[in-house]
Order: sequence, then structure tokens, then C-alpha cells
Amino acid sequence: KTTGCSGLAYVLEFVDELNPDDTVFEDNGVKIIIDGKSLVYLDGTELDFAKEGLNEGFLFNNPNANGECG
Repeated sequence: KTTGCSGLAYVLEFVDELNPDDTVFEDNGVKIIIDGKSLVYLDGTELDFAKEGLNEGFLFNNPNANGECG
């Protein structure tokens, strides 16, 4: 998705149908589907889930990211 100060943002959505250019990763029974256009930006990214106090959510460790804002 194009948004944020870099023009890109992480977006998690449910997928009903795969597109021909989608890549599917599966670990521990969880499938992650990445569209072909985004795969180049996410190559090497680690996705984790963390709970800290009352906060919880997904954490993206992307070696391709040059910086963050917001």
C-alpha cells in the first residue's frame, strides 16, 4: 500500500483468492501471502507478534527499510 513518509506501509488483510503473481509462505500452519509487486520490498523481512503490557501486535524487522517515521 502506498502511504506514509516513504510512500509504503505494511498492510495485513485476509485473502479470498490467490493471484497468479502471489507468493505463499507457510510456517506452523500460518500462511502469509505476498503480492508480486511487494515481494521485492519485503525480501528478508521477519514477522513476529509481541505482547508488551497492554499492547500487542505484529512487528516487522525489514532489512531493506532505510528509516521510519510516525
